[in-house]
Amino acid sequence: MLEYKGIIINTHPDVYEPAEDSFLLADNLDIKSMDNVLEIGTGTGFIAIVASKIAGKVIATDVNDHALKCTIKNAVTNKAYNIELKKGDIFEPVEGQKFDLILFNAPYLPTSETEKLNNELNAAFDGGLNGRDMIDKFIEQVRDFLKEEGRMQLVQSSLADIEKTISQLEDLGFDAEVTASEKSFFEEIVVITAHIR
Repeated sequence: MLEYKGIIINTHPDVYEPAEDSFLLADNLDIKSMDNVLEIGTGTGFIAIVASKIAGKVIATDVNDHALKCTIKNAVTNKAYNIELKKGDIFEPVEGQKFDLILFNAPYLPTSETEKLNNELNAAFDGGLNGRDMIDKFIEQVRDFLKEEGRMQLVQSSLADIEKTISQLEDLGFDAEVTASEKSFFEEIVVITAHIR
């Protein structure tokens, strides 16, 4: 269990526990009152709960059953009743819907076959060989799920080519920039915020 600014988060051994990247996003959310928000890969539900304090509604998704159960428990604990949970990968569970804000703390660690974890936690870390498998998949589709003046926030590591992400978003008609960063001994974690032009 951990606490962040009055929010109590119950953890689970098979669910990604909020860490520096989660707190960086939480401290730099670009949410407006009554926004309709989507969080992909919610884990413990931590970001969804922080977002729910401002947003009108939050849809939180994950591929991990343990994560969905953990999020339900945490949403109830924190009286975050405007969160709806859906199971599925990336945008599958919200086909045809559009949002004001989409949040994704992507699995961004470059991961070889021998480094893969043999449990549900693997989906939270495994970014493929160059760390970009899920980032690229997300970027390809994100615009289709945003409202006309929508925006997105993506967490990633310098190990997965930040400039490439910004360039791809710019090519798709976004204004994109790094809005928060935190250095650790072997990488820099950033929040990239992008608005549709």
